[in-house]
Amino acid sequence: MMQKSGGSANRQQKLVFFDLETTGLGQSCDIIQLAAVSGGHLLNLYTIPHCKVQRGAAKVTGFKVRRQKLYLHRQLVPTNSLREVLVSFIAFLQMLGRPLLVGHNIRRFDCPLLARALCELDLRAEFESSVSGCVDTLPLLREMLKGRRFQSFGQENLVREVLGVSYEAHDALEDVRALQTLCGVLQPTAELVCRHVFRLDRMENKPGITAAKVEVPCPLPGQRPLWEHFRQEVKVTESSGEDHAFCK
Repeated sequence: MMQKSGGSANRQQKLVFFDLETTGLGQSCDIIQLAAVSGGHLLNLYTIPHCKVQRGAAKVTGFKVRRQKLYLHRQLVPTNSLREVLVSFIAFLQMLGRPLLVGHNIRRFDCPLLARALCELDLRAEFESSVSGCVDTLPLLREMLKGRRFQSFGQENLVREVLGVSYEAHDALEDVRALQTLCGVLQPTAELVCRHVFRLDRMENKPGITAAKVEVPCPLPGQRPLWEHFRQEVKVTESSGEDHAFCK
């Protein structure tokens, strides 16, 4: 199930914030959790990995696999096959009309893993036709906040220093919710976002070079920021309480 917030349709470029939790930090690790949020639309799916969850990853995320069942902090969670997870993710993106896919440090970690999984299941072409491009908020926020001295530009630290709150990091759903809120507060301009757009097939290129080749509408000076409508949608979602429905 996918939950949609109320309100009229917005013709602006849609943004989907996404994150993966995996069995480790290497490029050969497997996906365990995929979560995405776009305003009031939520997606949260789990899959049983083929390789073992590394000890460090299990300690950080709380995931463990026992007898082909997945547990999160000792609680059994429902799972789908990796194909079902990726097909559902593509359907989620298609529902939002070729959005920009946004995440923190996704260019070096999440996107290469996602691309590998899509290729293995012959879903990459369908995925690429469902998005306008990808945006990594790690270099974007480094550029935007270069005058401020943060301890680090890790997402958890930025949320704590900018928003003044802590959250349950290393849970993909909580990570994407926090990133959407952070970007809604910071309001990077559409021009800045466009400079950091890249595509899966051009991840080896520099953001500035790739962005010019991706067809993403950038508003003229004076138009409202690309991110402004997320503030409104998030407010609607928060006011409706915690009755969010997730894909299972």
